[in-house]
This record gives sequence, structure tokens and C-alpha cells, in this order.
Amino acid sequence: MIRAVFFDWGNTLVAWEFDPELFVEGHACGLAALGPGAPAQEEFTEAFGEQVLPLLLGPGEDEVDYVVEVGSLLASLRVDADEAAVWRFVEAEHRVWRPAHRIEPDVLDLLDALKERGLKIGLVSNVFDPPALMRGLFAELRLLERLDAVALSTEAGKRKPHPAIFESALQQAGVLPTEAVMVGDRLREDVGGAQAAGLAAIQAAWFVRDGSGVATPAITAEAPVDVLRWLGTT
Repeated sequence: MIRAVFFDWGNTLVAWEFDPELFVEGHACGLAALGPGAPAQEEFTEAFGEQVLPLLLGPGEDEVDYVVEVGSLLASLRVDADEAAVWRFVEAEHRVWRPAHRIEPDVLDLLDALKERGLKIGLVSNVFDPPALMRGLFAELRLLERLDAVALSTEAGKRKPHPAIFESALQQAGVLPTEAVMVGDRLREDVGGAQAAGLAAIQAAWFVRDGSGVATPAITAEAPVDVLRWLGTT
């Protein structure tokens, strides 16, 4: 019997895509928050692409400490920035990206319908931004109030498909793997990772479709309501 439904973040709970203009704007705003002595945005962005971006986009399952990596990057550019200054950069950059996350009414309707059925709701996400900033964004989008579990790679130390992040969500929700289903757009990370941890898994295809074929979900949900339909058959 399913007692909990866990969701991925990007392109599952919210629509999101990389925006090269926001990428540059985020760096510009972050550097402005550093104050005097900050490097030129062009120099920083070039170095970021060489030193930090591969760590964020690589296939490894160990999560990085983004604040530490930004601090190391600034040090490599001969910028003397203490922890408070680096945090100002990360926070300013994060604010720039907030409007890029769009939540649709039918996703919120799904979460409310699950709550009405007495199911627990969790979020299981690979994110590199500090947890405090992410929880602030979840609250801004009216998600945090609906969540019983929040499992972030920054806190688990591991990225999906590693089982540790799923185990964190299960523990927070107080359910067994066989009592939970994971809903996410990525077949390797969300579907395959959940299945390896003992959960059922649904592919979310209402924003984007992963056609890699690396894992086989219980169903591919074309719309949020399909999750409810599947639950009605279990």
C-alpha cells in the first residue's frame, strides 16, 4: 500500500530550463554583492565554466559544497573573500534564478489531492544551492507548507541515483520503501535510483520527456493527474 509520494524538483514540481542570460546576470549580481575588489564578470564566468560547472554537471554522485567551491574559485582569482562575502555572492546569484522556476496550478492541485487522500508528500532533489536558500524558494512557491519530507543532495551528501537521498526521504516520512513511489522526469536519477532503493517509480513527462530508456517506470505520466490515476489502481 502506497503511503507516500515523493517528487523531483526541476521539471517535475516546477518547470525549469537553463537560461544563459540569467547565468551571466547571476554572476554579475553575485560579484556586485561582494563589493570592492571583485573580479570582472567576464573573467569570473570564464573561470566558473572551467572550474565549477564540471563539478555541478558531472555524473558523480558526491554532492559539492557550492559555497566552498565559489570561495575556492574567488581565491584562484586572487580575491580575498571571507565566508560572509561568499555567502552574499551565492545568495544574490540565487535570487536572480528564482523567477526561472515556474509552478503550474495542476501540480499544486495534485499535491492537495494527495493530501486529501491522507498520503505524505516529499521532495527528493539534486540541488547544489544551500538548503536554507532552497527552502526559502519552496516556501515562496507555496510548496514547503505541503511537504512532509525534504531530502536534498546538499544535506544527504549524495546525489540521485544514490540510495542515501531516498533513504533520507523515507526516514523523514516514516514509511518503508515498498510504501512509497517516486515521481520524476529523469529515468536514471529518479526512476532507476528509486527502483534500486526499493521504491516504485513514475516518470513525469508533463514538462520534458527523458527518452533515454535507461529505466522502465511503472507508468509515464503525461499530466499530473495521471499520478492519481495510477494510485487508484494500486
